[in-house]
Amino acid sequence: MKTKNNRTYYLVQSALIAGIYVAVTFICAPISFGSVQFRIAEALTVLPVLTPAAIPGLTVGCIIANLNSPFGLIDIICGSLTTLLAAICSRLTRKICFRNLPLLSLIFPVLFNGVIVGLEIAFFLPEGFSMLGFLSAGASVAFGEIVVCYLAGLPLYSGLNKTGIFKNEEMI
Repeated sequence: MKTKNNRTYYLVQSALIAGIYVAVTFICAPISFGSVQFRIAEALTVLPVLTPAAIPGLTVGCIIANLNSPFGLIDIICGSLTTLLAAICSRLTRKICFRNLPLLSLIFPVLFNGVIVGLEIAFFLPEGFSMLGFLSAGASVAFGEIVVCYLAGLPLYSGLNKTGIFKNEEMI
């Protein structure tokens, strides 16, 4: 049974995740946008494995962070929907682990960002959209996601998982 305390806890968790996502994106702004990007805040995309509150938290965080995007409204909409889809899929696959690590869950931010953000960037190329431009932008974005999600996200997951702070998240 959900209580008012559980709902409040969920809301606070979501808000904290959104705030951290925005802060890290803005602090690292020079490398957070564009075709070659290492959005360090994407390490947080591992959080849906630990808590369902990360799904709205990451989505709202991405909406706010993308207010600073050079691609404007398109990035606010497409980037945020990409984050939402990736977070949902990561949450759904959270129990599939290899050596106690959610390796599969982290592939979704890589795939969705590579394809959707890659398409978005390709449409904004000065020479216009091309398949080569899409493949290049998509590969670049996916590479940045792989680096951030696996090299920063997995240690974040391991550290948070060891604390047990999210132990009872299934009840929320």
